[in-house]
Amino acid sequence: MPIVAQSTETTDWVSRYADEVIAESERRAKGAKTEPGAPVVVASGLSPSGPIHLGNLREVMTPHLVADEIRRRGYTVRHLISWDDYDRYRKVPGGVPGVDESWAEHIGKPLTGVPAPAGSAYPNWAEHFKAAMTAALAELGVEFDGISQTAQYTSGAYREQILHAMRHRKDIDAILDQYRTKKDPAQQAKKSQKPVDEAELEAAEGSGAAAEDDGGGAGGYYPYKPYCGNCGKDLTTVTAYDDETTELAYTCAACGFAETVKLSEFNRGKLVWKVDWPMRWAYEGVVFEPSGVDHSSPGSSFVVGGQIVREIFDGVQPIGPMYAFVGISGMAKMSSSKGGVPTPADALKIMEAPLLRWLYARRRPNQSFKIAFDQEIQRLYDEWDKLAAKVAEGSVLPADSAAYSRAVSTAAGELPRTPRPLPYRTLASVADITAGADDQTLRILSELDPAHPLDSLDEVRPRLDRAEAWIGTYVPADQRTVVRAEPDAALLGSLGETDRESLRRLVEGLDDHWSLDGLTTLVYGVPKVMAGLEPDAKPTPELKVAQRTFFALLYRLLVSRDTGPRLPTLLLAVGADRVRALLGH
Repeated sequence: MPIVAQSTETTDWVSRYADEVIAESERRAKGAKTEPGAPVVVASGLSPSGPIHLGNLREVMTPHLVADEIRRRGYTVRHLISWDDYDRYRKVPGGVPGVDESWAEHIGKPLTGVPAPAGSAYPNWAEHFKAAMTAALAELGVEFDGISQTAQYTSGAYREQILHAMRHRKDIDAILDQYRTKKDPAQQAKKSQKPVDEAELEAAEGSGAAAEDDGGGAGGYYPYKPYCGNCGKDLTTVTAYDDETTELAYTCAACGFAETVKLSEFNRGKLVWKVDWPMRWAYEGVVFEPSGVDHSSPGSSFVVGGQIVREIFDGVQPIGPMYAFVGISGMAKMSSSKGGVPTPADALKIMEAPLLRWLYARRRPNQSFKIAFDQEIQRLYDEWDKLAAKVAEGSVLPADSAAYSRAVSTAAGELPRTPRPLPYRTLASVADITAGADDQTLRILSELDPAHPLDSLDEVRPRLDRAEAWIGTYVPADQRTVVRAEPDAALLGSLGETDRESLRRLVEGLDDHWSLDGLTTLVYGVPKVMAGLEPDAKPTPELKVAQRTFFALLYRLLVSRDTGPRLPTLLLAVGADRVRALLGH
């Protein structure tokens, strides 16, 4: 199938990568690197070493979006997610319920050999954390083939590749040695002329990507590491290997155990990471796989892997854009080892799946961005709704239209969405005031637009549910809105004639303006009329001051604070009779 020509000025980053991936896939087919008509393979890798957070989600969403675009063009695509569940358990993450320091005794075991957190329904550590991510990906519409590296290694699927790597261990060692002499990637970044983001420096310094164990040791170089047959840990050292018989001898530093095994039959170990990753590129025929900045630093896995896959495994390095970090409003760069960082499941509790997809689709992989769990989520939803309106009226830019389309649908069809998407900030305000009482919520929302009343809360779900979850989870108790039970007699008694007249005009206008738009006109109009202007007069700096003063008075009388939810929404929520009582009428 021919590639459709794309203009880089009018297409989005996803389309451009799709062009490259299709071209590369067809080039490989012509060069007999892949079978003609074989699926285009894109890949992600996730380590279920703890909660899989929103930064890790970029590892999946980047190839997913590219794969989905290729599917839309009629190609068969296979999106692999390698669950790196045969990796070693490195540390006990903080903030994980059901886990304490006693889990430290399992450090060095494969993740599938570590007990799940206390109370978990899953058989081991890896399966526990894979489950939440799998459920979130299903909600996000991500279609993938999951591959357990535990299953691959313990079944002997990689046996020939392991034996091949061991036969060529001197060649691999020579390649790695070219990079062992390179300076620390963080230091190189600091000395380079181009500006470097501080988060990238932190990644280079903290990831260990360039300094991770590559199989070297005093006893010689071996790219394979067994898990101990006695304690199950990888604190082992290969002491001898015979290429003819495949006999491998190792000792364990953790328990002192030693044994000799035949690698042609032995399945309890794995290739070191810098050899394992390029081996899989060749084994699976991966055409596209992004990686974080820590894997793209000089001397790190992706860079070294490119040489190893070509020279050792006769394969091709995938197209591999570097992706930047994802942050959270008010939080530092996410690290799953620190615990307590938001996961995709956390985000999907407070925002709809299309919105979360959009955040990843609209930014190029090398652009960092933040996901809002604070008040910014309301502005984010406003931006999303404005984009939807532009798409509906046909006034949107092509790249923005593409990002929107990728957010709301996949090649398989549209994602579920809210039938009547009322503003998130309005729903959040109502949820704040009603504390989730359905009858009150329906009454208020039905009065927003009397010409088109709401018949059922199902019309505003799931957005309403997300707004209620945000209010209940991320808005501190001292910022919640509590409507006064009784009028503030002292404040009412202290008001001057001007303030009293303003309140009287507001109360008198309630019945004629009882809708969201009507009350907006009323609360902004009262200070204008008090200044001798028409209700639709354009605001002046002086008038804006008068409006803010009037609004603060209303908030104090209604909720005993100077600020709160948008006044029109608050008035609807409180109800006309109660507003009259609290305003002294």
